[in-house]
Amino acid sequence: MIKATPFDFPYDGRLVPQNTALLVIDLQEDFLSPTGYFARKGYDPSPLRAILPTVNRLIEAARAAGLTIVHTRQGYRADMADMTPYEKWRRKRAGLDGTDILLRSSPGFQIVADIEVRPQDIVVDKTCNGAFTYTDLELVLRARGITHLLFTGCTTDVCVHTTLREACDRNFQCLTIADACASGDQKAHDAALHMVTVEDGVFGALAESKAVMTALSRLAAGTD
Repeated sequence: MIKATPFDFPYDGRLVPQNTALLVIDLQEDFLSPTGYFARKGYDPSPLRAILPTVNRLIEAARAAGLTIVHTRQGYRADMADMTPYEKWRRKRAGLDGTDILLRSSPGFQIVADIEVRPQDIVVDKTCNGAFTYTDLELVLRARGITHLLFTGCTTDVCVHTTLREACDRNFQCLTIADACASGDQKAHDAALHMVTVEDGVFGALAESKAVMTALSRLAAGTD
């Protein structure tokens, strides 16, 4: 089991690699680059970049243990045909008119080079904050028999938390890895992590990467 709060994960002590996926949420240039969307909105992307070494270590440990790796990317079609009038209004209000920021045709849509995406990894493209909305993520997870999800990525308070809530409502067992998630707003980050643990773990459990990697190493070694 993984040492976590408010309960060790998973609750029944049965962490099966074939039934578990590591989610790497939106570690894209548009969010981590100093010239991307996040920076243009006045946020400092350095806290997001700071988690990359931790996420990489988790990916390596998860692969060694036999977990599925799922990356998500947020952005709209190049022709913006999937963008509602409200979303177009927000885009204009954010000063993004005439740019290719948050479009799937742009370099900023790509996952940062610091993160290795292998051919066997799953990549899910989304337009919404939640990775289950208008995507085939749930279909892919169900087809592979995945029941347990480990959460990393950015931002803690928006895309990570929205996807976490969607997953909990679909009865996936969820663990958020606190030091492998980040936000440009420290108060929002702290609040999002706290919300995982309220009501005795209404959104699953919360752990540090060290505890997760210890458990994954034991799985990879075939020990209990």
